[in-house]
Amino acid sequence: MYQQYLEIHPEVQQALAAGKPVVALESTIISHGMPYPENIETARRVEGIVREHGAVPATIGILHGKLKVGLTDEELEYMGKGQDILKVSRRDLPFIVAKQLNGATTVASTMIIAALAGIKVFVTGGIGGVHRNAQETFDVSADLTELANTNVAVVCAGAKSILDIGLTLEYLETHGVPVVGYQTEDFPAFYTRKSGFQADYRVDTPKELAKALKAKWDLDLKGGMVIGNPIPEAYEMDYDAIHHAIEDALREAESTGIKGKETTPFLLSKIKALTGGKSLESNIQLVYNNAKVGAQLAVELAKL
Repeated sequence: MYQQYLEIHPEVQQALAAGKPVVALESTIISHGMPYPENIETARRVEGIVREHGAVPATIGILHGKLKVGLTDEELEYMGKGQDILKVSRRDLPFIVAKQLNGATTVASTMIIAALAGIKVFVTGGIGGVHRNAQETFDVSADLTELANTNVAVVCAGAKSILDIGLTLEYLETHGVPVVGYQTEDFPAFYTRKSGFQADYRVDTPKELAKALKAKWDLDLKGGMVIGNPIPEAYEMDYDAIHHAIEDALREAESTGIKGKETTPFLLSKIKALTGGKSLESNIQLVYNNAKVGAQLAVELAKL
C-alpha cells in the first residue's frame, strides 16, 4: 500500500535494484539545522562525499505529500529555502502525507522512509535522545524508539551534547539497540570526541561493522544500530566552552518556556551565537566525516 506515497529517484532505484550501496541522508539538517546558503552547500558536499566513497546518496524529504527518496538539485534548493517546510517525525507523517504538505525528515522519519525504500545505512549529524531533566518533562526523542524498531544503521557523531547522554545510552540499552564507537571506546558527544560514557563495542573497520549488522538482521533482531563516529580532532570544540554554552542556552530555554520540538533548534542556534559561529563549522565537518564512514559501511554491506 505504501508504494503510492513513495517516489524513489531513478538513480537510487537502479542502485537498489542492482544491489549497489545506497546511503540515506536526512533533510531536517537542511531545512531546520543550518542557515542558508551553508545548508545547501553542506547537503551537496555530503552527497559528493558519499559518491566519492563508492555509494549512491539518497537525501530524503517530503514534497506535496510524496515521500521522496533522492532529491533533485531543484528540490534540494527548495528544501533549503522554502518557508513552508515542516519538521516531520513519525507521528507527523500521516498528516503531512494526507494534507500533501512539505516536510523535512528527522532521524526517526528518515529511518522509516529509508526502510520502506530498502536502504540499510543512514548518515546524520547527531541522534536525538533523552533530554536533560527528562525525569520531570518526559522529553525523550522519537529517534530512540525508532532505533529500537526499524532496521537501519545510523552513522552519527554521537548524541547532541545538549542531551543527557548517560540516560540516552541507558534507554538504548533497555531497547536492545547496540551502540558502537567507531575507532573509539568512548561514545562521542557531537561537538566533542568524548562524552565520558563508554560505547558498548569498539569497531575499527567498515567491514567489521557490516558483518555485525548482517549478523544482527540475519538473527531477526529488529531495530537499528548507533555508530558513534567522533568529530575529527581538528574541528573538535573545547569541552568546557561547549558545556558552559549549553548550560547558558538551557537556562534561557527554561526561562522563556521553550519546550518540545522547538528545544533543539533553539539550543543549537544559541550555542552557535555563544561560540561565535564555531559550532556551525564543527557541525558541518562532523557530517562530512559521517558521510565518508557511512558510504564505506554501505559498500561493505552491499558485498555481503
